[in-house]
Amino acid sequence: MKGARGVVTAAAALSEHPLATHAVGDAVGDILDQLDGRPDLATVFVTGNHAGALEDIASTVRTVLRPRVLVGAAATAVLGGHREVEQQPGVAVWAARCAEVTPVRIRTARMDDGWSVSGLPQLAADGERVLVLLADPHSFPTEGFLRELSVTCPDLKVVGGLTSGTLGPGGSRLVLDDEQHTSGAVGVLLDRGADVATVVSQGCIPIGEPFVVTHADRNHILELGGRPAIDRLRDLLGELSPTDRASAARSLQVGVVVDESRATFGPGDFMVRAVMGVDSGTGAVGIGEIIEVGQTVQFHMRDPATAGDDLRRALDGTTAAGALVFTCTGRGSAMFGFPDHDADVISTYLDTRATSGLFVAGEIGPVHGRSLLHGFSTSMALFGPRGGAR
Repeated sequence: MKGARGVVTAAAALSEHPLATHAVGDAVGDILDQLDGRPDLATVFVTGNHAGALEDIASTVRTVLRPRVLVGAAATAVLGGHREVEQQPGVAVWAARCAEVTPVRIRTARMDDGWSVSGLPQLAADGERVLVLLADPHSFPTEGFLRELSVTCPDLKVVGGLTSGTLGPGGSRLVLDDEQHTSGAVGVLLDRGADVATVVSQGCIPIGEPFVVTHADRNHILELGGRPAIDRLRDLLGELSPTDRASAARSLQVGVVVDESRATFGPGDFMVRAVMGVDSGTGAVGIGEIIEVGQTVQFHMRDPATAGDDLRRALDGTTAAGALVFTCTGRGSAMFGFPDHDADVISTYLDTRATSGLFVAGEIGPVHGRSLLHGFSTSMALFGPRGGAR
């Protein structure tokens, strides 16, 4: 728990041993060497190679470390300290003495008119708190859940992500304490006095100019600034260099402004969504988000240089005792061309090796006071931050 001076202590360990029993033994032993006393919170993340053994791995972590709450998941890749483990076995364990913690198990059921969601503790609406959340992408209505929270729990910050590497419904592996789940969501609610900050760093660069949506139909943008959306897109592509045009063709996104009260918009001011398709007949651009007339949008494209710069800018001047990291499966080696980018930047800038996390299929984190689902971003919970964390 937090000491008399409110000091947070954290530890992280990463093992790449191919045998699950050896990997978890190595990781837990490393944690014991770093952390004195029983942790309030522990996490365990494993790559797909160890997904079948996650229940046993979690049981070992729980038995040896005795955390008050244990949360875990399987993913396509994991990270710990300065390393990211992609396409090979990995077990990442993290533990911290940080605050009072409450386990959260959210169940879902499909109804005729949508989804039924239950299980969020009433404490979530009690002042400023942080909810660390891991959700199954096939059975958890993440965006609807976050929209509802903005009304019922306006001071709650949610950070986490959607599990990656699942082959379909029932494929997720989520751990909460001594139980494993394949649907819904698990997490931990931190005490409102917890010394925790949230940071979201996005991986896309705005291109062209922002436009107000003047005609829309659900997730189809029909007009931007009074002209067919497809014409605005064609104009933009025509203004780009051949290199940028090719990049946009591979990775075109649309950013929806989060805070319309701002006079100008730049990186970090948008909720970025993928372009799902273009209809030359109607002139519509389809995106992965319900859009409304009057909202401001701007085209984006994925950009590794911008992603790296934004991550460094988000962490500049900040140190922390530890961090939980949720980074997009589209980042890593696929985006940067080499491994360990995000893990190395985060550990270096925070000046701690007590960082741990996993690659997710959608990142959850607050932007301008609203908890949102993102793409190609890195979302973080910083424990014991000092400096510029927000």
